[in-house]
Amino acid sequence: QVQLVESGGGLVQPGGSLRLSCAASGSIVSINYMGWYRRAPGKQRELVAVVPKSGSTNYADSVKGRFTISRDNAKNTVYLQMDSLKPDDTAVYFCNAAINTALTLRDYWGQGTQVTVSS
Repeated sequence: QVQLVESGGGLVQPGGSLRLSCAASGSIVSINYMGWYRRAPGKQRELVAVVPKSGSTNYADSVKGRFTISRDNAKNTVYLQMDSLKPDDTAVYFCNAAINTALTLRDYWGQGTQVTVSS
């Protein structure tokens, strides 16, 4: 059984910062890419950022220069540092990872963490 557990969401004023964390646990052999998605009220889920096991990161245009994704392979954890937050960043943020277990390679999702940017 594999689980992704997110933390770090909350309420922040415009221009503020938050750091999200997502830890993967369970019968993990290896993890390919790890990333963050978000779903704003009334909108479809969108990719925010993704980081492969090795190589270049990729960001949505709307967050480039403000958000930074990183991962700690030893801890099976991915982070999202969010700076200069805007009200449009308000959404539920979901962690996603492509994980190899002894039996399968598939996508796993976290339960989501709410980020609200408001004065």
